[in-house]
Amino acid sequence: MLGAVPEMGAGKGFLICIEGLDKSGKTTQSHLLVKALNSRGFNAVYTSEPSSGEIGKFIERYVLRRSWRIPVSVEALLFAADRIDHVEREIKPMLNEGKIVVSDRYIYSSLAYQGAAGLDINWIMEINKMAPKPDLAIYLDVPVEVVMRRIARKRGRSVMETFETQRRVKEIYMALVKRGDLLPVDGNRSIEEVSADIQKIVFDRLLS
Repeated sequence: MLGAVPEMGAGKGFLICIEGLDKSGKTTQSHLLVKALNSRGFNAVYTSEPSSGEIGKFIERYVLRRSWRIPVSVEALLFAADRIDHVEREIKPMLNEGKIVVSDRYIYSSLAYQGAAGLDINWIMEINKMAPKPDLAIYLDVPVEVVMRRIARKRGRSVMETFETQRRVKEIYMALVKRGDLLPVDGNRSIEEVSADIQKIVFDRLLS
């Protein structure tokens, strides 16, 4: 038995982010986690990055769908601007209402993707310093070869969905795992097995 759901009043929300390579299962697992949390009596909501705001829409259209990559410093600044907008417009208000916010990607995606392109990690952290640190950050660990097979099955691909980019991105994610910033979950299993592991981590944290 998990026991009673703890009271999460105004200003006592909980921010969770799910990170990983492209097509690693982040979106599926984020939605499953929100569903599981709500079924246990928590007030949980799903959100994602790039956000649904105007900057996020700009990124989706003019950054991710290009066949060539814009200057990585510009890319990092756009993602940071979208993140701050996302935080102020969605995340903070929901946390202030005591909700559990599950974000499909967050600041660690910038560290991994723009860091893999050669930007200084400390500079990326500096331009993202207005974004609150998540209460829990989970990394879905899936081999690069597996995600590339999944990417090959979809129509089109973003400018970042190449083998070399994904390989470098994974190296930074694993460094963040080693540093203790991210909790790893083996994502190269069935959806149900991965979901069960994520739920255990989350409920253990929430009910401790």
